[in-house]
Amino acid sequence: MTHASLSPLLSPLLAPQPRSLAADSVPFYQPQGNEVALFEHAYRQRLPLMLKGPTGCGKTRFVRHMAARLGLPLHTVACHDDLTASDLTGRYLLKGGETEWSDGPLTRAVRGGGICYLDEVVEARKDVTVVLHPLTDDRRLLPLERTGEQLLAPDDFMLVVSYNPGYQHILKTLKPSTRQRFVAISLDFPAASIEVDIVARESGLPRQRCEALVSLAARLRTMKGQDLEEGVSTRLLIYCASLIQAGMPVLDAARAALLEPLSDDPDVLKGIEDVVTATFG
Repeated sequence: MTHASLSPLLSPLLAPQPRSLAADSVPFYQPQGNEVALFEHAYRQRLPLMLKGPTGCGKTRFVRHMAARLGLPLHTVACHDDLTASDLTGRYLLKGGETEWSDGPLTRAVRGGGICYLDEVVEARKDVTVVLHPLTDDRRLLPLERTGEQLLAPDDFMLVVSYNPGYQHILKTLKPSTRQRFVAISLDFPAASIEVDIVARESGLPRQRCEALVSLAARLRTMKGQDLEEGVSTRLLIYCASLIQAGMPVLDAARAALLEPLSDDPDVLKGIEDVVTATFG
């Protein structure tokens, strides 16, 4: 008997259920809002999910956290300009004088269940989004033209994509026809009190010292779109705090983790350094 023939009253029983997992094996993630509950609902309802937010705000950590929380395998793909649909689905390889089909990460996730996470999906070539379309509607189907297979995604498969809408060039964005196949969560840098907690926990630096770093980050983020393409990320704050906790002088740590990664322009770097010096003295 198929799912479609069953009474709608049974649908909650058919929804994929989270697997039990030890709490200490779940990567730390500090929620900013209702994103955890939304992710879980999307998973149970077999809906594809799109995460939007700036670089280093925690999108990938969030997906890792949720995969562990739900007890699901995670297949992560870092998308780039040369990524093709075949890189995701698979290809024939020559082994021992014979050709043998090798599944790509998307196909492995569809066959075995779990989360396939496409990080910065707009960086991939256009044929990638085409192959995703049958997986992002009620068909939940992955056609493999080269093998002749039509793979039906199991209940515990979930497709998650992410991108940074503020950074992408106009020629590198998701088409409306693709965007409307996903439910979406917008993430941003955490509120100051939450970000202080995150930086302190991840680096081991005392919370009071992390407050100064987060205050500095807020000032540097106001420079986005003027002198800087991107504001300082939570990830960079953790790097800086970790260096300070390891014994590096604050100004040296800030230069290595906050100044140099943000810009190559000497004038811009000088302006950032002045802000850092004014903050820490």
